[in-house]
Amino acid sequence: MARNLYFIGTAGCGKSTMVRAFHEWMASQGLDTVTVNLDPGAERVPYDIDVDVRDWIRLSDVMDEHGLGPNGAQVLAADLLAMNAGEIRDVMEPINTNYFLIDTPGQMELFTFRESARVLIDAFGREDSALAYLNDPALVKTPSGLISSVLLSATAQFRHVLPFVNILSKSDLLSPEELESIVAWSLDPLALYEALMADPATPKTLLDVEFMKGMETIGVYRKLVPVSSEVLSGFEEIYNQVQLVFEGGEDLRPD
Repeated sequence: MARNLYFIGTAGCGKSTMVRAFHEWMASQGLDTVTVNLDPGAERVPYDIDVDVRDWIRLSDVMDEHGLGPNGAQVLAADLLAMNAGEIRDVMEPINTNYFLIDTPGQMELFTFRESARVLIDAFGREDSALAYLNDPALVKTPSGLISSVLLSATAQFRHVLPFVNILSKSDLLSPEELESIVAWSLDPLALYEALMADPATPKTLLDVEFMKGMETIGVYRKLVPVSSEVLSGFEEIYNQVQLVFEGGEDLRPD
């Protein structure tokens, strides 16, 4: 049975590059994957697309046909995407693969807050789906930024009600010291609290602390897994996390 892994995150966090790199890594492990592009406005995609939403909807066509600017056209295209969910599913269903690696639109809100995303997830098979949330390293380099990023990932999880894997993308752009601190903060709420309080307290600091307590209570505070799509590092752990979500840890790789 094929599994659906949706790659989501803020614009510029490296979703498409991650899909390319994870596809390459999975192939090196003897696992078959199929790439799916759900971004009707994508201009350049760094991987060979197996199922492409642009075969049904293109942002430029929506702009021309409806006289809309880029932002309005993206919203309408997201809704039109839901109308084509059944046709896209019919293309995907006969494909024999281990995983569909699904690249979502660059603007995270188009997939997180539009009802069309729920329609797509249901059409493709909700029980066989999980989210891979990519945290932008530029945002999480500070304690407050990390809390903001975790809140964004929690919003996506609550909207879609799916299990998720928490990824620190582009980890090669961080210094060893920055990477060590970020991972430590994600593992230990006390370490994050101490880092927050290291600077002079402000009203925002107090708000961050309250957010942190709430995230820990509801279970969205979890380890960030560092990944670099450039040097193909961290994918073994990502794969293991995905297996825990889908298979209870059973490895699908051929012996």
